[in-house]
Amino acid sequence: MSSPGPRAGPGVAWKRWLAGQTLRARLIAGLLVLFTVASFGVGLVTTVALSNFLLSKLDQQVNTAGQALSHAIEDSQANGQAPGQGSGPDAEPASPSCKNASQHSSIALGQAPRTFAARLDGGQLSYACVIIDTAHGPGGLKAVRMSAGDLAILKRLPTATLPQDGHPGRSYPVTRQLSGLGDYRLTAFTGGDGDVHIAGLPTSGVQQTVRQLELVEVIVFGTALVVMGLAGTGLIRLSLRPLGRVTATAAEVSALPLESGEVVLPHRVEEADPRTEVGRLGRSFNQMLGHVEASLATRQASEDKLRRFVADASHELRTPLAGIRGYTELALRTGGDLSPEVRTALGRVDAESVRMSRMVDDLLLLARLDAGRPLAHEPVDLTRLAIEVTSDAQVAGPGYQWVLDLPAEPVVLTGDQHRLHQVLANLLGNARTHTPQGTTITVRVARATADGQGEGEGAELTVTDDGPGIPAELQEHIWDRFARADTARSRKAGSTGLGLAIVRAVVTAHQGRLSVDSQPGKTTFRIWLPAGRT
Repeated sequence: MSSPGPRAGPGVAWKRWLAGQTLRARLIAGLLVLFTVASFGVGLVTTVALSNFLLSKLDQQVNTAGQALSHAIEDSQANGQAPGQGSGPDAEPASPSCKNASQHSSIALGQAPRTFAARLDGGQLSYACVIIDTAHGPGGLKAVRMSAGDLAILKRLPTATLPQDGHPGRSYPVTRQLSGLGDYRLTAFTGGDGDVHIAGLPTSGVQQTVRQLELVEVIVFGTALVVMGLAGTGLIRLSLRPLGRVTATAAEVSALPLESGEVVLPHRVEEADPRTEVGRLGRSFNQMLGHVEASLATRQASEDKLRRFVADASHELRTPLAGIRGYTELALRTGGDLSPEVRTALGRVDAESVRMSRMVDDLLLLARLDAGRPLAHEPVDLTRLAIEVTSDAQVAGPGYQWVLDLPAEPVVLTGDQHRLHQVLANLLGNARTHTPQGTTITVRVARATADGQGEGEGAELTVTDDGPGIPAELQEHIWDRFARADTARSRKAGSTGLGLAIVRAVVTAHQGRLSVDSQPGKTTFRIWLPAGRT
């Protein structure tokens, strides 16, 4: 079992899909993709720039808060008020609590709500609290329970020294997530007695502002994308309208029967501004149509001259040929004292004149069919015609096996009985001429449709033989005039090379179809004729 072929990757599938789209669709898609990429780039840059700007402002606030907090703690220690410890009977022992510090220190003074404050002494947490709004003062402290992970985060914060002699210390604010509080921008300062003072501000304001900006950008760029898509579609459609007219004109010209006959090309493209690409294309296309029309007119004139020449020559040759045949027959009848050699020569002259007369008649028939001479319009019984022609062929070729395959009911159509008789006779003569003795030749007549689906009622006539066949490279040329298939079939005297050309011309004049299917051991000529000809 063979393994399946490699699947096309996303890039290949995308290229295949893009190649199958119209130019208009590709331009619109490209425009929207470029705008989307540009919008994404602009949104990303503005979002990052705003986030960095807000974080820098927040860092300044954190540093200010940290310095103020460190000074407040130092002042409290200098006054004998240790944060986390109070006086009186209700005083709490040193613990991670900010209740006493809120009552006896000025740590919360001047700090913004939700400011985080903590102190590490010898690696141990003295307290951790956040500043809250109160009704009795500028701010209060609320204890925050720190987990082991939070304590590890606080211990790993980079620390800076307190400002001394008017020189600010360096701080390194970082963003960390604290359990129960969320994301905070934290900074740490080393106190005068070696303790660590930590201050922080929440980043929720920055995040909220950035999210609002992202939402605004999505709405603005999304609306702009829709507007640009609609406007771009209209603009591209308007710009490509001249190209659409060129395409429509080309389609109309391609639908015209240009292979034969007199052809007139009235179709022209309305020329646009020649300074544009579409305008230059329209002008070039009109010039090409003019050249094609001139070439077709020249071809038709040449064909008309050749057709008239063939018709006139054939017509004129009939008279001298008739005279030659008449005098030859007279000499053979009255020349009793002729020698055998002279009688044989006269017999050959008579045979060749007969052959030449047939060729002249065939050429004259082809010339008349090319000129569009009307054929007879009468009922033709194809079944009876096949019987008569096959009987004549059997007399002419007794060494062949002749088979008739006919329907139970007669097949009658409208056409030229004499010319259809000639078509079948030529096909049988062609089969007899180019196949060896003993070949079986089958003639079949049946009712058939043009497409096999009930459309176009008519009749099908086939001639099949089991001879050596026709080479594939010659099958498309056998309908040409004076065409021969000598490389595959034997050539016998009497073949003019016009038989199948006459078959095609007559069938075409009857608005029918013909084809050949040949391989060694079986060759089938198939002709379909309409039931009624208009």
